[in-house]
Formats: sequence, structure tokens, C-alpha cells
Amino acid sequence: MGMGRDETTAGALSRLEAILAAMKSLVAAFSGGVDSTLLLAVARRVLGEAVLAVTAESATTAAHEMSEAVRFAADMGVEHLIIESREMDDPEFVKNGTDRCYTCKSGRFAAIAAIAKEKGMAFVADGSNIDDLSDFRPGMRAVRELGVRSPLIEAGLSKAEVRLLSRQLGLPTWDKPAYACLATRIPCGSPITVEKLRRIDACEELVRAMSISRQVRVRDYGDTARIEVAGEDMEKMVERGSRERITAFCKELGFRFVTLDLRGYTMGSTNI
Repeated sequence: MGMGRDETTAGALSRLEAILAAMKSLVAAFSGGVDSTLLLAVARRVLGEAVLAVTAESATTAAHEMSEAVRFAADMGVEHLIIESREMDDPEFVKNGTDRCYTCKSGRFAAIAAIAKEKGMAFVADGSNIDDLSDFRPGMRAVRELGVRSPLIEAGLSKAEVRLLSRQLGLPTWDKPAYACLATRIPCGSPITVEKLRRIDACEELVRAMSISRQVRVRDYGDTARIEVAGEDMEKMVERGSRERITAFCKELGFRFVTLDLRGYTMGSTNI
């Protein structure tokens, strides 16, 4: 007879706990997303006060993501530092080439590694899971080069298992929609500006505030906003009142055209 789902996740949790216990102390790169929240919660349980959460804040970070990261860390009773991330000062990042994520992650993890050294913490860890190994993620190269540990990968956890474990542990992020930094909404090759990032964040926040869709992306194509929502939420997007309100708001922010992508939300679609 095969193992039941609870037995399987119990084994995964045990592996993760053993890996973290052996690390003795760590600084966790904490975004407040599904993966990093599970990592931080289990590390707090295993290592107690020998855990520090660090969140990088910049124009590429959505306001609601920052507020949730602060709240989740406080709820877990973890010491939490917010550092200023300066990728927008880096011409290589701003020009938005295919190595954009590598440039950003290199700077962020170097800063976090410096904090770990200053505080005498043994390791820097991130929340990458095994699904990230098969996805297009240039930032993973920076993780490897800087010696950052990925305990969820080491424990063999997939995204689905991370969500299941999070649910079993009572974490509020277990069903949180996938999220990526605001710069991913701008097609590669189109320069990243603070103005673009702010209007993307504002438009996405409006769609969430209207309870149309929890999974929303506003892709910035200069004079055109291409909006993606979960497939089951498209009808709510085109209802007359919603359509007019969203269109008017986007135009106030500088878009001439506002479109709905009929494919629905597609991860990494600006790379296609």
C-alpha cells in the first residue's frame, strides 16, 4: 500500500526540519510569498531566534506585497529587516535585458550575505522550490554563485507540496496567488522606469480592490495596458461597470489603450 498524502507531507516536513536544524542559523530572503513564508515559519519553529528575515524594498515591489511581508513576519515573531534594494540605479537592470533578474538577485543577495556576516549567521537561504529548476529563472544563477541555500529544493519540495504543507501548518499564504516583481510586467528590451512600475502597481491594485480577480497582471506596452486575469474571472472584467472604471483609471495613468488578454493569466508572458 502506498503512503497517504499526510504521510508524504510529514516526510517532506521532517526532511526540511532536519536540513534547517543542521544549518544552525540563517538569514532568510523573505518576500511574503508562499515559498518564503513556509521557509521562514519552519525555520522559526526549528531554530527559534537564530533566524532573521530580510525583505528588499524598491520600486519593483508592489505595495501590498510589502505590507503582507511585514505582517506575516510580525505574526511569526521573527526579527525582520527591510533593506533598500537599488537595482533601479543599475543601468544593466534598467535596460531590461534577459539577464535582468540575475542583475537584481546578485545585488540583493550580496547585500543579504553582508548582513548575515555582520550578524554572525551561518547561511543565507531563499524560498526556491524544485519547480523553479525547470522554469526560466535567470536569478537562480545568482543564487548558486553566491552560495545561497535553498532548503525547499534540498528537501525536494514542489510548489504543490509547499502549498499543501502551508495549509496543514495553518499559514495564511497556502492559497496565495503566484506573484513576481513588477518589472516582469514590462517586455524585455523596453526600459524599466519608476513611472511604469507605479502605474502597473496602481492598476493591479484596482482590479484586486474591485474583487474581480486575485490573480492579475497588467503588462505595460507603452501606450497599451494588456491585462491578464484568471480565466474564470474574465466575465467580471468585461461587465459594463467594471470595464468602464478600469479603462478610465488606466487612461488617467497614461495608457491610451486598455486590453484584456483572452488567454488569461500566463506566467512570464512578456518573455514570449
